[in-house]
Amino acid sequence: MIAGLIRLCDDFSLAEDVVQDAFSRALERWPEEGVPPNPAGWVATAARRRAIDLVRRAQRFREKAAVLQRLEETELDVNPVMLHGEDGPHDDRLRLLFTCCHPALSMEAQVALTLRIVGGLTTREIARAFLVADTTMGQRLVRAKAKIRDAGIPFRVPVGPALEPRLDAVLSVLYLVFNEGYATTESEPLVRSDLCDEAVRLARLLMELMPRQPEVRGLLALMLLHHARRDTRVADGELVLLEDQDRARWDRAAIDEGAALVEEALRQRRVGPYQIQAAIAALHAQASTSGDTDWPQIVGLYTVLERIRPTPVVRLNRAVAIAMAGDVPSGLALLDRLGEEGALDRYHLFHAARADLLRRLGRAESSRSAYVRALAVCSHPVERRFLERRLIEG
Repeated sequence: MIAGLIRLCDDFSLAEDVVQDAFSRALERWPEEGVPPNPAGWVATAARRRAIDLVRRAQRFREKAAVLQRLEETELDVNPVMLHGEDGPHDDRLRLLFTCCHPALSMEAQVALTLRIVGGLTTREIARAFLVADTTMGQRLVRAKAKIRDAGIPFRVPVGPALEPRLDAVLSVLYLVFNEGYATTESEPLVRSDLCDEAVRLARLLMELMPRQPEVRGLLALMLLHHARRDTRVADGELVLLEDQDRARWDRAAIDEGAALVEEALRQRRVGPYQIQAAIAALHAQASTSGDTDWPQIVGLYTVLERIRPTPVVRLNRAVAIAMAGDVPSGLALLDRLGEEGALDRYHLFHAARADLLRRLGRAESSRSAYVRALAVCSHPVERRFLERRLIEG
């Protein structure tokens, strides 16, 4: 609804406000009047009418005449609006994604605004992801929306030469939206399939728009391969590690599609980080059992990925892969080196990985200390319960 209204009125704040107001009116009226036959349509109509009222009251009425005409003549479709133009597939949320990723905004603002507007996350959830106060994030979002309004940034998918410079940002924020669905920052349940499904849907549209870009294909493959395990990652409210998941329940169609996509992407010989991560995910997904996982090949892929993108998290994953390939002491030594640098001190998965390797080496007391540190910086209740269980088990 918000994306559709932004298309009609070119105003982020107005679109958010009227949709919120429409939901508030529904909460007030439906308990007395009953839920209408088409609830989404009722809310969409109420939001559009509220937008018309506010535009009519606005100053500089003549400047708003075109907006008012669009609002009065166009019904708001609650389903994704799909159009195919000469430059490829157009969709309200795809337009919104490219608008949020305009180079006039900082990368941090692009990510935050996309998570808020496209992903539907609350300001609090985004603040937690960025490790800042709610008020700080709220101010950043307000400034980002104002910048789009004041700079006259168009609500559209760019074409031609303007498309390529935005690709990296679009891919990054799209993957962040997927990750928030794959492992939510703090709310239960751990997995939000709606966010993952939306990220996959937008990635498919992006692939139609840019069919020759191997990294787009790689990102879609990576999402599909991870999302194929969605039904097995949590059981009875408890986190289930990859090695313990019921592989018979994995989505084999999604795995086959993801594996085929990454092979097609790699054949283009323009290797990028999403393709490598997808290749790693494919090795996990195609192993019939945990013991059949080709860890040496995964180590090799992480080594390539580290050269392309030498982030602390990539180095963490490579260290764990080395340990899983049979050299636990070397893996632990790499983690200890990372720990000395301090970049991952507030990342609970770093401390959990280190605790597990210490446990495998029989260093129970050190393992316990690492689990305690992981708990201290972990906010998600499902992950906290897992860490507490490991701590008790020793």
